[in-house]
Formats: sequence, structure tokens, C-alpha cells
Amino acid sequence: MRQAFLKKKNSIFLMLIIGLILTAILAAVPTGYEDALIYKDMERATAKITEVDNSAIKSSGLIQSGEQSCTLLIEDGIFEGREMTGVNFLSGSLEKDKIYKVGDRALVTISYDGDEINSVVMSDHYRLDKEIILLAAFALLLIIVAGRNGLLAIFSFFITILTIWKILVPAYLKGYPPVWTGILITVFITVIIIFFVYGFDKKTVTASLGSLLGIFTTCILGMIFTDLFRINGAVMPDSESLLYSGFQHLDLTAIFMSSIFIGASGAMMDLSVDITSAVCEVVEKKPDISWKEAAKSGMNVGRAAMGTMTTTLLLAYSGGDITLLMVFMAQGTPTDHILNYKYVAAEILDTVVGSFGLVTVAPFTALVAGLMLTKKTKKIKEV
Repeated sequence: MRQAFLKKKNSIFLMLIIGLILTAILAAVPTGYEDALIYKDMERATAKITEVDNSAIKSSGLIQSGEQSCTLLIEDGIFEGREMTGVNFLSGSLEKDKIYKVGDRALVTISYDGDEINSVVMSDHYRLDKEIILLAAFALLLIIVAGRNGLLAIFSFFITILTIWKILVPAYLKGYPPVWTGILITVFITVIIIFFVYGFDKKTVTASLGSLLGIFTTCILGMIFTDLFRINGAVMPDSESLLYSGFQHLDLTAIFMSSIFIGASGAMMDLSVDITSAVCEVVEKKPDISWKEAAKSGMNVGRAAMGTMTTTLLLAYSGGDITLLMVFMAQGTPTDHILNYKYVAAEILDTVVGSFGLVTVAPFTALVAGLMLTKKTKKIKEV
């Protein structure tokens, strides 16, 4: 018992070391886009608004255009303590425009030449401090509830973020094949996350194999039906902005295809881990169980979880489009027109193809778990 405890303790310690090393490596990896010309010879800083001038703003109902002039007190950077005048440009877009009040804090970009200030552009309200507080509260709660496993979950969380930001996004921008790149990155993330759940164990291999089958199924179906639905990658938010920013070489449709299986991979991992853990529990309680019985138990768990998992995908994808649905209803758009609309068709594709992947994860994970986690015994018949 003591030996098993020490072995588990050492395994968790080793996983923490691996998580720390991976996080450090990914954080140090350059994206190749750090020195963008748009921010060259500019200083980014936080500033407090001490005075506002709204006289140049033109209002038409809810829409406001023109510019807002603000007196700013710079709070950090090389110009800390200096008072400057910043300009907040309004384009008439409720989505992108912001209005500042006295006492607000803003993230500003200062263009300068030596000690001379050329211009101060107000990027947005400063909210990074609140984001850090939210993340810290989440991390603390996770550690309190799950202990060392919670700490491992934090590592997997940040490794996933860093992998997407430092590896996946730059690879797409540089023109690497989106589908193959997406598959490789998703395989890496899947294996790492499941490794942090189970450690050096057969359960890691079992759950990973189950997840990957669902991911490959989703990838194939996504490619087929994206073509059949005649969906263009421009349906993704801000995708056209990339083309107008000098990235005309990008295959937006292939990037959209890869986004389908990347988006569904989390639910597939969840289901494969649930089934693997259930089969492992059954085998521990009944060591002499056959692989067929163990696989059947895993499949029963999979059937129970599939309903909620597919609904999870539906809510995740449709939740962000609730205002679009409100527009359709307010305008009295016929249902067949709604379902045929390319943005809705893209969401249907995401949800249904991802659900296909979930359905394949359950039986395959149950089968692999039954074969790998049960004890194989040979019966010798005496003649």
C-alpha cells in the first residue's frame, strides 16, 4: 500500500515537472509576428482618464461617430506620470466603438520620436487586471477542489492556450496545410491533456486512442460536408480582415474545416475519459471480468453520456449566435430560409459532424478499454 502511494506521488511530481517544462518551452517559442510594423516605435501603456471632451461626437439615435478627446494621465512605461491628450475614434459601430468617462482606465498606444509625442491612440478600456483576477480565482478554486490534480489541470489549460497561440495560429498564418496542421496540434493537445489526467498508465493510451478516432471521423466528415454544403471559410468571424491585411494566400475554407474537429475535440476527450475511468473502476472491483463484459459496461456509460455531450456541443455553438436567431425571428424569416442560410448551415455542420465524432468515440473507447484494462489469463487444459 505504502509503495503504491509513493509510486503515485512520484508520478504526480514527475507530471508537474513535465507540465512546468512544457509551459516554459511554449511560452519562450517565438511566433514570428512579435515585431509587427504597426507597433514599431510605439509605447503601449495604461492611462487614467482625467477629463473628456465630447463636442466632436455626432449622435444619430444609438449610433455615434466622430472622435472623443480625452486628457490622460499615463500610469506606467517610459512616459509614466505625464499628462497627454488621447483621441478615441468612433466609426458608428456599436460592436467596436467605446465611450470613456472620467475615472476610466484605458490601454493606449503612444507614437513618439525621442521626447516628442506624435499621437496617442486609445485602444480600449483596460481590463487585463480583472482578467488576471478571474483567472487566479479559477485556478485557486480548482486547486482547492481537486488538489494536485487541479494543479495538473491548470498546466493542461495553459499548455492548450500556448499551443494554439504559439504554434497553431502562426502555422496557419504562414500557410501550412490547415487540416494536417490542425490534426497534429489536436493530437498533441489530446495526448497531453489525457496524460495529465492519468499519468504514465494504460488508461492514457486507451482514452487517447478513443478520442483520436472521433477526431479523425470528425475531420473526414467535416471535409466532405463542407464541400457538399458549399460553405466558404469567410463565414468565420473576422476572416475577411485577414485577406485585406496581406494574407491572401490563406485557405480560409480549409481553416474552417480544421476548426470543426478542433472545436469538438474537448467533448470527445471528456467522453473517452469518462468511459475509460468507468471501465477501470469495474475492472478494479471485479478483476476476473472478461474484456467483453468490461467493454459492455463502458458502452453503457457511453450511451448515457452521449445525449448530454451532443447537447453540450449544440449549446456551445448556438449560444454565440443567439442574437442572429433573434434577428431571424424579429424579421419573420421562414424556417427553411434560416436553415439554408450559410452561417446557420456552418453551425449545423459544426454541431452534427462533431456529434458524429462523439458517437464513434463511445464504442471504440469501450472496446479498447475492455481489451487493454482487463487482465489476460490463459486457461491451461490438462489432457
